[in-house]
Amino acid sequence: MERVYLDNASATPVRKEALEAMLPYFSEHYENPSTVYDMGSKIKSVIDEQREKVAGLIGARPGEIIFTSSGAEANNLAIKGVAFARQKKGNHIIISSIEHHSVLNSARFFERMDFEVTFLPVDKYGLIDPESLSQAIRPETILVSIMHANNEIGTIEPIAALSAICKENGVLFHTDAVASVGNIPVDVNESGVDLLSLSGVSIGAPKGVGALYFRDNLRLMPVLHGGIQENGRRAGTENVPGIVGLGKAAELAGQELSVKQTHLKHLRDTLVAGIIERIPQVIYTGHPEKRIPGHASFCIEALEGEALIFMLTSVGIYANTGSACASKALKTSPVLIAIGTPPDLAQGSIVFTLEKSNQAKDVEYVLEKLPLAVEKLRQMSPIWRRKATA
Repeated sequence: MERVYLDNASATPVRKEALEAMLPYFSEHYENPSTVYDMGSKIKSVIDEQREKVAGLIGARPGEIIFTSSGAEANNLAIKGVAFARQKKGNHIIISSIEHHSVLNSARFFERMDFEVTFLPVDKYGLIDPESLSQAIRPETILVSIMHANNEIGTIEPIAALSAICKENGVLFHTDAVASVGNIPVDVNESGVDLLSLSGVSIGAPKGVGALYFRDNLRLMPVLHGGIQENGRRAGTENVPGIVGLGKAAELAGQELSVKQTHLKHLRDTLVAGIIERIPQVIYTGHPEKRIPGHASFCIEALEGEALIFMLTSVGIYANTGSACASKALKTSPVLIAIGTPPDLAQGSIVFTLEKSNQAKDVEYVLEKLPLAVEKLRQMSPIWRRKATA
């Protein structure tokens, strides 16, 4: 049976080059970088080398990079670190209505501490209107957090325009760039962001490592307290092998970005055109052009996304759905609801995310098997049968 993995927004395999770079730091060079003797100092130098590589991928300076355990931790540190550090200035935070749960729940945490949170609406493509942000900013606003690209619908936000509005008003701007870094060009100076989160899991680094960019001279209250690691901003003995893997993956991602974009855009466009041609009553979600090159998301009428995922898995195709739920109780995707998708249609969400390892034969296999799976599920759907006989 074929195996076609198209859920790269959730996880990518660790790159061979990254793994090879990591291996010596498990047992050969295992010393603690915080120690004062020479072996520890050498490990600290290795960490600083990786900081340069990660900074280079996003146009930052090495000293502006904090290593974290994940993109989620980076988001938490950005939201909480800024809010705690600037709470005497104000108590108002603005986020979009389609943020990742690590941003959403961090903001809601402050609602319980007498902060106010404004949730900006998006249009049918998932885009934020810069004018709506301008109108939402108040004298007490201290932070705006809007993701660079949405992992569920692929839409890329106009963060340069949004951050410029924040700068004009003296408000800090954070973006969750986990879905965009390594997939499209990201430059913190061109975009003007003050903080940016990224994750190793989406660029071929191991799970359990991420980073937060914070603009130089920015005050940031630590969330983890303990030692002096990361210049006192993030306590805990560093995950040296993971950091080495992230550095190598970041270096390779920068070198390959242009070729990767061209390759993925061709595959994605072929997949999108084929699905729309072969399957009736399917909606392409997200912006048709302003989106991540390897991202294709749909809502398919009269079926449930989970059932479709299980059926595709049975023939070796691995994708995701926007209506997934960790609590095992079916929930409708808040992102799809935010862009105006009717709840019943949102239940039929499916998301394909491609990587450079995917080839044309993978797309062909999906286009062969997906229509068969949809047809089989629709034959069991009373909603579809009613439509067919109407």
